[in-house]
Amino acid sequence: MKKIQQGFTLIELMIVVAIIGILAAIAIPQYQDYTIRTQMSEAMNLAGGLKSAVAETLANNGAFPTTNAEAGAAASNTILGKYVTGVEVRAGGVIVATMGNDAHTNVAGQELSLIPTDNGGSVSWECSAAATDPRYLPTACRP
Repeated sequence: MKKIQQGFTLIELMIVVAIIGILAAIAIPQYQDYTIRTQMSEAMNLAGGLKSAVAETLANNGAFPTTNAEAGAAASNTILGKYVTGVEVRAGGVIVATMGNDAHTNVAGQELSLIPTDNGGSVSWECSAAATDPRYLPTACRP
């Protein structure tokens, strides 16, 4: 009686390892980009919370606020997130969220800005993050 050998040959195992390596080489950078986009989305969400305060100040006073206090918002160092160290209103009603050191090194310390434009009764917003690679930006901010 002949014995039938079962199992994998060395070449089959090498092919499987190569396939896993290729999949990992593709998946890991994509996951890293996704993680950074999630962190930048936190900045967008926190900054977006001040949009109505800035627009309301424009409607009531006829000019954009230049500080959080003028906009009736909390102090910038109290508007925090896991990856955001503060959100402040600057001259012209520009809302700026600053990424903290807990954010990925590719975006740590960078700023995401929401720039308002007075359209005669309504406010439109433009997102800007000049120092940030566009692939890390939320969809609303990508060029």
